[in-house]
Amino acid sequence: MNKNNYTIRREEPSDIEAIDQLTKSAFASAAYSSGTESFIIKALRTNGQLTVSLVVEEEGMLIGHIAISPVTISSGTEGWFGLGPVSVVPAKQGSGIGSSLIRAAIDALRELHAAGCVVLGEPSYYGRFGFRSDTRLQYPHAPSEYFQIQSLTGAIPEGVVEYGDSFNVTG
Repeated sequence: MNKNNYTIRREEPSDIEAIDQLTKSAFASAAYSSGTESFIIKALRTNGQLTVSLVVEEEGMLIGHIAISPVTISSGTEGWFGLGPVSVVPAKQGSGIGSSLIRAAIDALRELHAAGCVVLGEPSYYGRFGFRSDTRLQYPHAPSEYFQIQSLTGAIPEGVVEYGDSFNVTG
């Protein structure tokens, strides 16, 4: 029995519409939201770039989702991925579901023998999962303290990180 009363599992085709609605709901009142998160997930899926897509299911309802997709590094280093968007239904935010999703996504990356993961987000939150700022990897489109990395192999490449084109969709 899961003590949390929810299950984390890989996305299934029948989850796609619920993921879309969940993502829209999760970001509807977020001050930092671009409003394009659900479009980004759709584009990642369409472009074959949704490397890891995990959902949280509770009593037959999807209440959380996380996406992981490849990023490029200007040095040509491969095997690095970007974490996000992470969505939790508003009524369940702050209950640890997002944390569980992030840990499960990092575990999934380890299973894929990924080199590392980057995230754009609140340092105090993502630092709990081993993410930290490192000047060897840069993302020029945001303040450096919000761009954080986690090496899964110990090696940290140098270069500029870019997310896939799917992150540029607006509708």
